[in-house]
Amino acid sequence: MFLQSVSLWNLAFYALMVIMATLGLWDVFFGFEENKCSMSYMFEYPEYQKIELPKKLAKRYPTYELYLYGEGSYAEEHKILPLTGIPVLFLPGNAGSYKQVRSIGSIALRKAEDIDFKYHFDFFSVNFNEELVALYGGSLQKQTKFVHECIKTILKLYKGQEFAPKSVAIIGHSMGGLVARALLTLKNFKQDLINLLITQATPHVAPVMPLDRFITDFYMTVNNYWILNARHINLTTLSVAGGFRDYQVRSGLTFLPKLSHHTSALSVVSSAVPKTWVSTDHLSIVWCKQLQLTTIRAFFDLIDADTKQITQNPKKKLSVLNHHFIRHPAKHFEENPAIISDLTGTSMWVPVKVSKWTYVAYNESDKIYFTFPLANHRKIYTHVYCQSTMLDTNSWIFGCINSTSMCRQGIDLSWKAELLPTIKSLTLRLQDYPSLSHLVVYVPSIHGSKFVVDCEFFKKEMRSIQLPVTHLFSFGLSSRKVILNTSGLFYNIELLNFGQIYQAFKINVVSKCSGVKEEITSIYKLHIPWSYEDSLTIAQVPSSTEISLKLHIAQPENDSHVALLKMYTSSDCQYEVTVKTSFSQILGQVVRFHGGALPAYVTSSILLAYGGQLYSLFSTGHCLEYATMLDKEAKPYKVDPFVIMIKFLLGYKWFKELWDVLMLPELDAIVLTSQSMCFPLVSLILFLFGTCTAYWGGLLSSTSVRLLSSLWLALKRPSELPKDIKMISADLPFLTIVLIIVSWTTCGAFAILLTYLYYVFKIVHLQASLTTYKNSQTVNPKHSRRSEKKSNHHKDSTVHYLRLSANDAEDSLRMHSTVINLLTWIVLLSMPSLIYWLKNLRYYFKLNPDPCKPLAFILIPTMAILGNTHTVSIKSSKLLKATSQFPLPLAVGVIAFGSAHLYRVPCFVFIPLLLHALCNFM
Repeated sequence: MFLQSVSLWNLAFYALMVIMATLGLWDVFFGFEENKCSMSYMFEYPEYQKIELPKKLAKRYPTYELYLYGEGSYAEEHKILPLTGIPVLFLPGNAGSYKQVRSIGSIALRKAEDIDFKYHFDFFSVNFNEELVALYGGSLQKQTKFVHECIKTILKLYKGQEFAPKSVAIIGHSMGGLVARALLTLKNFKQDLINLLITQATPHVAPVMPLDRFITDFYMTVNNYWILNARHINLTTLSVAGGFRDYQVRSGLTFLPKLSHHTSALSVVSSAVPKTWVSTDHLSIVWCKQLQLTTIRAFFDLIDADTKQITQNPKKKLSVLNHHFIRHPAKHFEENPAIISDLTGTSMWVPVKVSKWTYVAYNESDKIYFTFPLANHRKIYTHVYCQSTMLDTNSWIFGCINSTSMCRQGIDLSWKAELLPTIKSLTLRLQDYPSLSHLVVYVPSIHGSKFVVDCEFFKKEMRSIQLPVTHLFSFGLSSRKVILNTSGLFYNIELLNFGQIYQAFKINVVSKCSGVKEEITSIYKLHIPWSYEDSLTIAQVPSSTEISLKLHIAQPENDSHVALLKMYTSSDCQYEVTVKTSFSQILGQVVRFHGGALPAYVTSSILLAYGGQLYSLFSTGHCLEYATMLDKEAKPYKVDPFVIMIKFLLGYKWFKELWDVLMLPELDAIVLTSQSMCFPLVSLILFLFGTCTAYWGGLLSSTSVRLLSSLWLALKRPSELPKDIKMISADLPFLTIVLIIVSWTTCGAFAILLTYLYYVFKIVHLQASLTTYKNSQTVNPKHSRRSEKKSNHHKDSTVHYLRLSANDAEDSLRMHSTVINLLTWIVLLSMPSLIYWLKNLRYYFKLNPDPCKPLAFILIPTMAILGNTHTVSIKSSKLLKATSQFPLPLAVGVIAFGSAHLYRVPCFVFIPLLLHALCNFM
């Protein structure tokens, strides 16, 4: 019956929407590189020593604990407190374990052993009982206060030591990073207690799923404090994102707000981190060996030799983080590097006058300095590029001032180099170094090693090639191409017109080489100048390599930089670069950035269908099928223009003042605009996805009711249609009171779920009764017609005593099927707090605070009445016409205020349900 009410064209449309949504979901969950992270292993058995907390503290937080990580002899030695190292506190995230500290703790221990424990770190970890704080925000403030107490407890463990710390470093994974930032909002918290904060895959900008107001209020408190007090926050903060492999927390949410007066914050994607260069998923970011090694190197470079603790110098801290996480020059970190280096010793000096030069070093017995006179090259070329495959940390390239053929001292240019996976490279603009007379490349004496050094002079315009990306709506049918014919080592492909998050492309690089016998490696680096989200692709040439081109952060309006594809190539190969739009990845970006708003659009579509059914009942006396009304009423032009108009009017001061006087919340479209998340036509796409989901969800619920009614008939004797309609049965007040008591004493979401199950039971029972009636009609049609006629006559003769006919039962089932769909989404949106409550049931019986309790108090009596409501009892109601008008503005309200605040959606849904129930009495 459900499928029969939908035309073939509409069915094809819904199937097309499913295909498009599947393409987008596939790109989000599977359309990324394989996991290239190496697993970090423990060399000895990990041990977690529980730190005894003060009794009052343990009693106040019975579910939380503090642990010290250790292995082997270190663990044995430190069972006897106090401690002597540098404290680092690890905060796990949503459903995270305190044992996740073992990866970074073990690597730090191995590093300390390498330097004979001259310095070492003590890694602590908080056990938050694996709370689901991304689903329920009611415990975030409690976690924050407990961490404050943990910091004070940790520092007491070092009392009496010669180099006792006065602060701790914090590593926060996922929501643990947000809890760490929230410490600064506490009244009695001293900022000096934290010397460094590193967050991993932490959604700083907004919650991934705003499922209750406690989460959004917590975010607002934290972010507002950091923005308003940015001038006074001296805490050096680093946020590391996982990249496209992390589909739980998209990287755009992890970027800390860029404020001109707050320069001590860095945000970077793991694929851009030197010596890491991989994307990580949400869990592997805590054990990815490449990333943890980089983090520990930074920690050891942050140590102050005088205090034997992490330095208090903010400039040094930022320099260390930039060195390890942003741009690595292939040299060990030095706080004040020597700019002038001595070029002395028994070395050969070899002048090089050609513009392009390659040297293959193998078993060199003598040190060699190759000198490049710059005077003649300045007349022809603008830049010089050099690279070396020897990835040691020694200085290798210098500049001489006013020299003839050799110089005793040179400017160390190695600090300006950049480390890449297979080479270290340096590009200099000759105009920036007018005082240099020579460029010097140093080749050390080596034995048994082979490496290659290349240098070339070039004009910028010869190596910078513009490649406009294809149009968004070309759907991959057209492409643009450039061919690199010259035999250069380095090219910049400028990707014009690329800077929005809804753009997505596939770049194909085809390399063809001639006369190449050895394996050659090329590096393709996608460089995004307005955010640290670069990614590298290593290709063995000749080959055909595909690169995905999409963004985590949109280009700011005042930024004029151009995204680049930096190509480190071989002079023996020719390269062809093709770019074309990837429609599946565009859909993936829609799902990635706006998938969380889908429940709001689904609910909006169902509300429109619900309003259509109520109006149909008022105007014709009959209720049409849910699918029919969905096709007829769920149109985006009924919702989107109003949201767009409100957003436009809010640009006027008088309307904004009126809006504030009415104390209306901020429009979600404005929130998304502030986060650079406005796609063209995105609301239309989401509405179509929402309508499609509403349709297939309705089909699923209708089928489920029929299957359950069949099961009911198989287990119980056949039911009959009720002879009379009672809105309030004898047991209804008792059941309502019981459910309200359950809501008050346990969890509101649990009571809502029980109410939902009661409502489904009533509908299944009605469906079973109707099925029994129809079966009996097939067996004895004359008797059935007499019964139907008698029923209709009785219905017409009295108003106070209503009997239910088969047609009325069918109408009622159609209405109930829509109500079930609405109620299903209320249950789904309240489910997170129910899961949280069930998980912590052994610690406390009552959820406090409870985001669903107010909703449950209203919804329980409403659904209890609706479960006994039939269309015949409300079609003559004076309130029905007004009730049928309400779902349309509420559908607009769901999109306007619920797409970025999902917890508001049920508030818009219960209003028409309540009015529907009141129609029984008015």
